[in-house]
Formats: sequence, C-alpha cells, structure tokens
Amino acid sequence: MTQPEPSTPVTAADLTLDEKAALTSGADFWTTKGVARLGVPSMMMTDGPHGLRKQAASSDHLGLAESVPATCFPPAVGLGSSFDPELAQRVGAALGVESAVNDVAVILGPGINIKRSPLCGRNFEYFSEDPIVAGVMGAALIKGIQSTGVGASLKHFAANNQEDDRMRVSADIDARPLREIYLRGFHHAVTESQPWTVMCSYNRINGVYASEDPWLLTDVLRGEWGFEGLVVSDWGAVNDRVVGLPAGLDLEMPASGGRTDAQLVAAVHDGRLDEAALDLAANRVLDLIRKAQARPSIDALDVDAHHALAREAAGRSIVLLKNEGVLPLAPTARIAVIGAFAEQPRYQGAGSSLINPTRLDAALTELRAQSEGEVTYAAGFTLDGSGDAAALTAEAVAAAKQAEVAVVFLGLPADEESEGYDRDHMNLPAAQLALLDAVLTANPNVVVVLSNGGAVALPFRDRVPAIVEGWLLGQAGGGATADVLFGAVNPSGKLTETIPLRLQDNPSYGNFPGEYGHVRYGEGLFVGYRWYDERELDVAYPFGHGLSYTTFGYSDASASLDEGGDITVTLDVTNTGAVAGREVVQLYTSLPGSSVQRPPRELKAFASVDLQAGETRSVTLTVRAHDLAYWDVRVDRWVVEGGAYTVEVGASSRDLRATATVEVAGDTVRIPLSLNSSVADLMGDPIAGPVVQQVMAGVFGGGTEGMDAAGASMMANDEGLAKMLGSLPIGRLASFPGAPVTLDDVQQLIDRANAAG
Repeated sequence: MTQPEPSTPVTAADLTLDEKAALTSGADFWTTKGVARLGVPSMMMTDGPHGLRKQAASSDHLGLAESVPATCFPPAVGLGSSFDPELAQRVGAALGVESAVNDVAVILGPGINIKRSPLCGRNFEYFSEDPIVAGVMGAALIKGIQSTGVGASLKHFAANNQEDDRMRVSADIDARPLREIYLRGFHHAVTESQPWTVMCSYNRINGVYASEDPWLLTDVLRGEWGFEGLVVSDWGAVNDRVVGLPAGLDLEMPASGGRTDAQLVAAVHDGRLDEAALDLAANRVLDLIRKAQARPSIDALDVDAHHALAREAAGRSIVLLKNEGVLPLAPTARIAVIGAFAEQPRYQGAGSSLINPTRLDAALTELRAQSEGEVTYAAGFTLDGSGDAAALTAEAVAAAKQAEVAVVFLGLPADEESEGYDRDHMNLPAAQLALLDAVLTANPNVVVVLSNGGAVALPFRDRVPAIVEGWLLGQAGGGATADVLFGAVNPSGKLTETIPLRLQDNPSYGNFPGEYGHVRYGEGLFVGYRWYDERELDVAYPFGHGLSYTTFGYSDASASLDEGGDITVTLDVTNTGAVAGREVVQLYTSLPGSSVQRPPRELKAFASVDLQAGETRSVTLTVRAHDLAYWDVRVDRWVVEGGAYTVEVGASSRDLRATATVEVAGDTVRIPLSLNSSVADLMGDPIAGPVVQQVMAGVFGGGTEGMDAAGASMMANDEGLAKMLGSLPIGRLASFPGAPVTLDDVQQLIDRANAAG
C-alpha cells in the first residue's frame, strides 16, 4: 500500500486492517493511537467539565494522578444556577484556551445528566433536574470550548443518573420519560452546538449497554438528531467491542493493550463484523484528528483574567435562599466568621474532575479584605471530625456573642460527594448542626453559607434570618462569596434543583439506586419540581427560587404563535427596589385537559435581564414548537397536542407573576384501527364514528332518529354502561350473541376507515 500524497487526507482506505482496528482505541490512558507511516498523529483527550485536568506526568492506572495547574471554574451545580448561557459560553472559551495551551485536543465535558435524586454522588458535575436548563447551558459551554478549536465531549449518554453500580446497572425507563426528560437535554445540546464527540455512559438502558446500543448511538443520535462527530466510550465503559463498534461506538478509551483491537480484526476475518463498519469508525477518528490539527495556535494564558472570570461566574452561581434584612452586611459591622470552610474552602467535588487550581481564595481572607470593621474567626469544627468539639464550639459561641452578626459556613465533607459512589442521606454533619444551634443561642443574627455539591436538608431554615447557597464555587468562590455578602455583587442565582423538606419526599425515593442490577425509574415524567407540584408537596425551596437585594415586578404579558408553531411571550420587568439587579425570568407551560398525563407545569424557556433601580425593560422568550411536544408511544414520534396552552412567567416554579393563553393547532395523529380498537376509538374516527354511533343508538336508544353525537342516547340511559362499552374492543362486542353487526361488517368498516386515513 503506497503512502498518499501529503495534500490528500488519509482515509480508512489507506489503512491496513490492523491499523484501522488500532486507530479506534487508545494508545494509553489519555491519548489515541497515530499511524506513523502515514503521518497521522495521536491526540490527547482529558478530563475537565469545569477545568482542565491534564496529568503532569505519566498517567496512573486510574488516571487520577496530580494534574497541571489550571483554572477551577464553578462546577455545573454552581454555573447552572446562573441561568446564564452567555456566561457559560465565556467559561467554555476559557476552558478551550487552557486546553489548547496544554496541547489537549478534546476536553471531556460538559456533563448534562438529569439530577434524578439528590443523593447522586456526581450531581455537582450536572446542571439541573430539568432538561431545558441542562441542554441550554450544556450547549453554551460546548460552543465556547469549540470556538477555540478544541473539541468538547458531551456526556454521559445516557441515563447515567447514579454512581452506585454505574458500570452495570440497567436504567429501566419508559419511553416517554426517557425521551422527554433524560434525552431532551442531549438533543438540544447536539442540535444546537454539534459537539465534536459524545461520550457514551457505563450503564445499561432497559437492559442494553449504552456502549453497544444501536438505537441510542445510531438511530437516535445520528439518524434523528444529525450528530456529525465521534462517539467515544466513557473510560472503561466497553462491554463487548465487537458488538459496540457497529452499534455506533467509534473509539474505545482508554487503551486495552491491543486485546480488543485483535478482537475486531478476528471478527472481520470470521465474518462477524463487516469491515465497512470498521472503516466508518476509523474515518470518524481521522476526521477528529484533522479537526484537532487545524486548531489555531494559542501560546499564552492570562491566568489573572481567567481567575477574574471564575470569580464573576462564582458570584452569578450563588443563590440567596433567605434574607430577613441581614444582608448585605454593613461594611463596618462586627462580624464573627465561624466554620472551617471559611478558611479551608470546599470548592469542587472529588473524582475525575478534581482540578489543581492556579490559586485558591478563602472566604475568610476575602471578607477581611472587604470589611471596614472587626472580623473574628472561629473554626467551630474540623473538616476531618478530629479535635475537641466542646472547645471548638465554646470558641465559636464566644466569638458570636461579641459580634453584631455571625456568618456560619456549613457544608458537606469532601468524602461524601464524589464520582464512584452516592450519598445515603441528605443531612449536614450532626456536629455542624449542633454548632449552629449553639451559635444561634448566643447570637440569633446569623447568616448560614453552604458549601455542597448536591441539595441538603435545611432543618434550621425557619430559625436563621439568612441562608446563602454557595454550592461548590471553584477557586475564586471565596472572593465571590465576600462580594455577595457585602453587596458588591447583587445575588441573582436561581435553584436548578428543588430542595425538598426531606429525602422521603423525593420522587426517586424507593426507586434509587435499585437492586440486582436494575433501577426502576418509577416516577416516570415526574422528576424534580414536576413531582412536587403534581402532588402539591411542600418543599424547603422550589425549583427556580433565588432572592435578590432588590425586587422585581412583572406586567403586560402576552403570548402569540408564529407560523412555525413557536410561542413568543413578551412582558415587562421592572426593578422595583433601590439597587441594580438581575432577574432570571422563567417561562412554564401547561395544557389543561390534555389527553395524556402531564405535570402541572414545565419549564420551557428562560431569560435574564439586568435592571437599574426603577428601570423597566421588555423581555422576550420563545418556546420552540419541539419543546411543546410529548413523545406519543402509539406512533413512536414527537407530537404537539392541540389546545389552549397556559403560559406562566415568574421568578420560580412557585412564584408565578403573569399568565397568558395561546391556542396551538397541534399535529394530526391517526392510529390505524383494528378489531382490538375500542368502541370509543371507532367513535372518534371520522369515517367509522358515524356508523358506530348509529349502531349504538339503535341498540341503546331505540332507534337512530335524532342522534347527532357519539353515544348520546347511551349517556342518557346509562352513563356507567356507556363508559364500560367505550373501552370494549370492537371485535369482542361484535362476537357477542345478538350483536347488531358481524365481525365481517366491523372489519369492512375498519378497512374503509384505515384506507381513508
């Protein structure tokens, strides 16, 4: 085989069978193989949903060795709360620059899996319990990364919503929630941003490994959504490479030492694998390498600018849950800072996304830098649980007594939240809660600042005047926290996940994490706020909630439908307070009287607006027709149901300020009739309906004279009988002795109706 001219791109046709197989697996933990004789280089892929995690030396067997310094931006749990795609895109661009400077071709992120349970150990890497938020924020991050010539890897595709038994567990999900909740965000991110790669997840979906599911990786991802890039396995996710490759898995990572390459070659030789499938995968790898080679040169990294961006993003990520006039802090106030997290920040989760930050801000240092008054500090507890608890508490109480306000930093220990395992409760450590009780006794003027990667129970929420949800804020979180507490930044973050009163209220409770290799998604469509609203359950704080140091008014909302079926909503938002602020306007839709089960409301769009005190601006939000659709299991496709949709806009899922109604024509869905179709099915058919009405009227109404509506005389004579017969298969009714029609009559009617349709 001759080497092609340098100007001619290398394709699978230029490779030997062994080279093709080798090209579709890793050379080591982080790099792909090259083809030296054809000048095809290897390329590096490495972790980094919220910061680059490139190992400084040779990789260890788990790929978790110390990495090069990089900016640690707020993980998705924080960045998602900004509800700010433009900010996410700028963060993505910074991630791309840092990757390019370190010669990384693909950065592995973002992760957009749904937060099904607050116990998932990896929730800190995911954006939301809602697919619209996850999809929009994920797409923005991808666009930013890829604007620098570095590829993104959208993950974990799909239904990877727990860490327990993640390598094998089957996520058993019905068709509607799978499509409407767990795939919808991926669909948005793929169609809006075309990531260079999509990473398949470890788990099985309805019994089939994601890494070898042709329906998922080919039919849906490529056929329906038009994905143009490469599918890479999660590291170690390949179960059977000979099965996975033709299903749509192009690249196995990490290296298998040539073992699975040999399996592919053997499968081609013995006819179990069509070589054309291997050609396709090899060409996709070659395409990805060419994209990486075309990256513009970036030689310099502005570390200070990236740290400033991390601080801005962290400030936007903070959610003010409660404030009874304590915040913002007066610059001259005597402040007692209590809690070890103030001095030793918890700013990221553990596992494959653990970043080695370029610097790290502590909230205590930053609070002292911004304060004009006295700031004292007491640890109150230790992060590892060691030390004299009584003495630590006594020190904290003494500090609180001497202060005007106590700022108490509480949170989850780092070892409770990580890739690889889930939490088994939602509680903050008992020692921290006891400390808070003691501080409140000494000084009721308390601000609680939380550091946590997933929702925690807040049993103290009625006893403290202010609660700040700080999530995990990245390396600049300490400065951002001080900015918000002193009012240099007006908080504008909103919850992307509901904070329940207790774990038992969560929709996945009892169906998480499953048993014997299966987890049943028994809550169906009712994930997160959809569940709490459907059951009218009280919550600690609802989805979309977040306060500001100012207030906002909503007015003059109107909704209209365009020719393409999208709904456009306009309204005025006014800053009714005394300081400038930013409001995240949320749009929810519902369809009263829907023919299918639906939550009371679902988020379909959001937008933010910055307003000076007293300023009013018009805000426009668009609901795409596709996002109105539900998955119709009868025809296996998306369907927009016609009707009068209620559109609600507000500051949270339970703080709805304005309502409008818009009439949507909807899609026509015709279901072929059969002998197993019900009487009601036939009555609703334009061809069969009038005939069946006449027959039923003759049987139950004594004749057909005057009958002009389906089942009218039945309803008049016996409503219960009408309901019973309405659900009866027409073929069985025709089989009853004395039936007014024969099976042949019914079949002819069905054939005529189906032919007309």
